[in-house]
Amino acid sequence: MPIEHSPFSKAEYDRRISQTRTAMAAAGIDVLFVTDPSNQAWLTGYDGWSFYVHQGVVLDLDRDPHWWGRMQDANGARRTVWMNDERVLGYADQYIQSRTCHPMEDLAGHLRAMGFERSRVGVEMENYYYSAKAHAVLAAELPNAVLVDATALVNWQRGVKSHEEMEFIRKAARISESIVRVALETAEPGLRKNELVAEIARASLIGVNDAWGDYPAIVPLTPSGIDATAPHLTWNGNKMKKGEITFFELSGCYRRYHAPLCRSLFLGRPPQNMLDVSEALADGLEAGLEAARAGNRACDIANALNSELTKAGIDRDERCGYAVGLSYPPDWGERTVSLRSTDETVLLPGMTFHFMPGLWLEEWGLETTETIVIAEDGPAEALCNVERKLFVKA
Repeated sequence: MPIEHSPFSKAEYDRRISQTRTAMAAAGIDVLFVTDPSNQAWLTGYDGWSFYVHQGVVLDLDRDPHWWGRMQDANGARRTVWMNDERVLGYADQYIQSRTCHPMEDLAGHLRAMGFERSRVGVEMENYYYSAKAHAVLAAELPNAVLVDATALVNWQRGVKSHEEMEFIRKAARISESIVRVALETAEPGLRKNELVAEIARASLIGVNDAWGDYPAIVPLTPSGIDATAPHLTWNGNKMKKGEITFFELSGCYRRYHAPLCRSLFLGRPPQNMLDVSEALADGLEAGLEAARAGNRACDIANALNSELTKAGIDRDERCGYAVGLSYPPDWGERTVSLRSTDETVLLPGMTFHFMPGLWLEEWGLETTETIVIAEDGPAEALCNVERKLFVKA
């Protein structure tokens, strides 16, 4: 059966499809075209590095979904999706990067053949993978249809993780622990940063026991010294040196599920204010975990953190986390709930977040973070087990 190629049970996919259809009906959408590769994988199991060309999932209100994409990727779809082979649709290579035709012409033909030429068609307009040209061509090819913005419709269905999903996230967390420890143990003065990242990458792909490592949606972020004042720098070939802090923003990945984890390391003797900030951040994380209870709101986590930081004289009123789970490059966030003072989303058991209150100051930056899951009762659980502190190598 095709389900053997997919990582989850048929009942799990049925649950996801049902939830999505309920949201579609509420939005008045007859058929949904899903381009986000994370959403494609969540609905169908499709897994391949083909998201640089136009592809997607077509889901209506009563039939199994179709996967649609480049013809040469159709075999990959047949190897990974749970649907039968006839639900895989491929378009010819003449459409790839052409000046005279566009893949959306082929998709529109399929939608017309399915009877949706006059329907309300949901599309993910605010999406890395759905271009302005794609939207314009699809609209021109379906002049009697109404294209409805369905951005994040599927993303919001992914918020509460099933038992099957949590097994994968916990395996990703074991890999995260491993690679952060490799980073902390390997880093030393004189080591070139690219050599350090090579060891991190090796550990991330080897994985832990039966949890083999997949490629993460974000590359290792490992800036040092003044570079650590910026949150999203990667690495270079410079040698690490005494007197500098380095933060490691990393995540293990198992079958596309992530559990990000950040820790910071100082080579030498850190200044007292850096130690004080690290301690305040650890206190803020503990307060946030205590507030991260089912029935509370996303803003309660942020407010609890900020209250502790304010006591230490740290003014940080920025987003301090986001929903995480299944993802593809360029981001491991789900792009739904944000942990910030203005987000009143109610927390539900099974929601998973990267609780990420990074501090990027004028002369240095420091990150101590956790991936957390909202529990049925009591405070949230931190999925990784690495001490929350500024690590020091004298």
